[in-house]
Amino acid sequence: WPLAEQFNTMAHEGAHALVGSVMGFGIKYVKVDIDSNGATDYHRAPERGLRRTLTRFVGYLGPSGFGLCAAKLIEHGHVVTVLWIAILLLVLLLFVVRKSFALLSVPAVIALLAYTMRHAHAGLEEIIIYGMTWLLLLSGVRVAVAHGANAGDAGNLSRTTGIPAQIWALLWIAGTLMAVAVAGKWMVLRS
Repeated sequence: WPLAEQFNTMAHEGAHALVGSVMGFGIKYVKVDIDSNGATDYHRAPERGLRRTLTRFVGYLGPSGFGLCAAKLIEHGHVVTVLWIAILLLVLLLFVVRKSFALLSVPAVIALLAYTMRHAHAGLEEIIIYGMTWLLLLSGVRVAVAHGANAGDAGNLSRTTGIPAQIWALLWIAGTLMAVAVAGKWMVLRS
């Protein structure tokens, strides 16, 4: 599980960084520690407001969201495109990573995916892509359930919105489970 959790945390913090960038916040840094704790910090992010709430909320849905996008590409027969997009997103993440284990883990995953694209035969490549997609989807559920209302993001969201942390946790669990159901349908119909 520690390797899967590291991959999940990259997706979680990557989702914070991606949405934060879209919301107009400059990304100061992303950190992912060896024990899979992560943090994303911004230059111009307000403490409150809808944009900030969305940026905080998206983290726990990030792995499932990336998995859902991968499943949609798989459904449409763009299996190898999943690897290209994963590598591109990880390279972008690498640009904002600072002083953390992610300086080793992110390049390692990029190298592994690049090696897969270069050297794996089509059948093995497809198995790896399906595995990566299911890993994102299922680890999203696992982490949302395990962290629940005790998640730092849930506490921050509760503090800034007045909505209890338990509600945020339930929304993450519902979102990740829905992603598994929808993506599973897409990938099974593709098979």
